[in-house]
Amino acid sequence: MYTNYLKETADERFHIIPAPISNSWIHAGNATLEDIENLSKILKIDSDDIKDALDMMEIARIERLENDSFVVYVRFPYLQEVGLYTATLTIVVTKEHLVTICPATCHIIERILSEKSTTATSMRTKLLIHILLRIVQEYTKVIRRIRAEVINQEKDISTVSDKEITELTRKEENLNQCQNSLQPLKEVIEEILSGKFTILYEKDQDLLEDLLLATEQAEEMCRLSLRIISSLRNSVQVIITNQFNKTIRLLTALTIVLTFPTVISSIYGMNVPMPFQRSPHAFYIIMGFVFVVIVITLAFFRRRKWI
Repeated sequence: MYTNYLKETADERFHIIPAPISNSWIHAGNATLEDIENLSKILKIDSDDIKDALDMMEIARIERLENDSFVVYVRFPYLQEVGLYTATLTIVVTKEHLVTICPATCHIIERILSEKSTTATSMRTKLLIHILLRIVQEYTKVIRRIRAEVINQEKDISTVSDKEITELTRKEENLNQCQNSLQPLKEVIEEILSGKFTILYEKDQDLLEDLLLATEQAEEMCRLSLRIISSLRNSVQVIITNQFNKTIRLLTALTIVLTFPTVISSIYGMNVPMPFQRSPHAFYIIMGFVFVVIVITLAFFRRRKWI
């Protein structure tokens, strides 16, 4: 299902119109194949050229279409599906329309359409830049949040639990998907900045250069956060290994300590003549000897710091 929006320069907000007209913005959220077919007729382009808009795994890129149109595929932060933290957003720019297509719900586009704006729908290049800027800002927000959570977790690393390790792995996967989306997005911005796809005014070029810088900063922040997680994960692994070695040492020491009474009791369980077997104090003598051996063994292990 797609909705048509229009905003003149004098308007404060975007408003819905019943049918697409020249200089309007068409947004298709939770798009279907039927929406693609209908939009291709409105835009007078081949539906096969924009069918990739329905692919949730589509990578960011820019392509030229017929009739001096072009399509931009980008990925935006999307946290509603387990294992998938980014989703596809397709932006089609033609001579008469700006079209955004998303196979899911794009909260970024919905916020832009509901907010006050100084950009009219006829300013398609500026709207494109504004959408890309909001996507980069959303990435920056997600990366900063994850980085703050990881740094906070780093403060109490000695008591990390299995749940926290699982959460750390999820955050790392989230950051990897952000990084894999930001790199091709930067290339898309560079392609637009080259002026090969649309005419750029001086102000548009300045906006794109600022956008490119913001993307590079977000990408660098993502790399730093991944390095922090990698360092934290290595530290956790060292701590877990050390705790495991301590446990094994303790169990080994206890096994050795309990071996002496086991051996002695096994010997005295044999049906052969044994020392002290006729003594009324045999039990206390044997137990005293076992106790002394255990104390000496424990003292030895304690001195070697094995327990």
